[in-house]
Amino acid sequence: MRFAKKSILRKNNSMKWLQAFIRFSRPHTIIGTTLSVLGLYLIAWAHGGTPPWQWEILLPALLSCLGANIYIVGLNQLTDVEIDRINKPHLPLAAGTYSLRAGKTIIALCLVISLLIALREGLFLSFTVILSLLIGTAYSLPPLRLKRFHFWAAACIFMVRGVVVNLFLFLHFNKRLNGVIEIPPQVWALTAFIFGLSLVIAWFKDIPDMEGDSRFRIMTLSLTLGAHKVFNIGRGLLAACYLGLIIAGITGISGVNGAVLAGTHTGLLGLMWLVSLRATPGNRASIARYYLFIWVLFFSEYIFFPLACLAA
Repeated sequence: MRFAKKSILRKNNSMKWLQAFIRFSRPHTIIGTTLSVLGLYLIAWAHGGTPPWQWEILLPALLSCLGANIYIVGLNQLTDVEIDRINKPHLPLAAGTYSLRAGKTIIALCLVISLLIALREGLFLSFTVILSLLIGTAYSLPPLRLKRFHFWAAACIFMVRGVVVNLFLFLHFNKRLNGVIEIPPQVWALTAFIFGLSLVIAWFKDIPDMEGDSRFRIMTLSLTLGAHKVFNIGRGLLAACYLGLIIAGITGISGVNGAVLAGTHTGLLGLMWLVSLRATPGNRASIARYYLFIWVLFFSEYIFFPLACLAA
């Protein structure tokens, strides 16, 4: 009887730890990283026509990038505990579910695993991971703590998500799959789009957090310009990004099925605009939901753009 109770207790504790770890890892960023790795792998495969699922190439890259992801979001939480108690009290460190020591242990392990795999896999994956780690560290950690300045905070996000991952990770897959070191036009187009989308993510993530950021003097663009103005600028930039890919699909871009590209992105543009009409920038819950919807658009890009490449 005692053994059964202890077993149930251990199981419950394990489940609670796992649930806390999922929150600590920020699931929307994990999904985004996973889809970007898979999407770039498929674009590289479509570009060269080699056998599709070479797991010995794909899985190490995915594990290394996920380790870097958890390190970056975990470090941000470790340096933002007091702010998160106001803005995101459900996170494990802010809620007291994890101790600071536990948080530090997790990110240290993820850092080591990520670096060891990247260094073993080659130059371009190492560039991807090391640059991402350096930028992520500068974003959160004093003395730089670039998140205090709205331009540099946004730059950290769009440089990692928009430039570093797309260009260097594609080069890694292209070299390993096809034996070629080049960036074709379709990857430049994807990079330009994700650059703009990542900039909007960087702006919108701060709108629901204005109360805590104001109290701790984190001068985000939302505090500088106001939530409504940032929302409208971001929505306009998103529309411009979608229109750019639609025009590229119509006029033709090497390595991409133009009809698939234009058709899917016309649908995504319409969906984005319709959902934005229901969002209220001054309402924290409403804008937080819209921010997560922007991440859905990010996820979608690494599904529909590779499909357009595979259909070429």
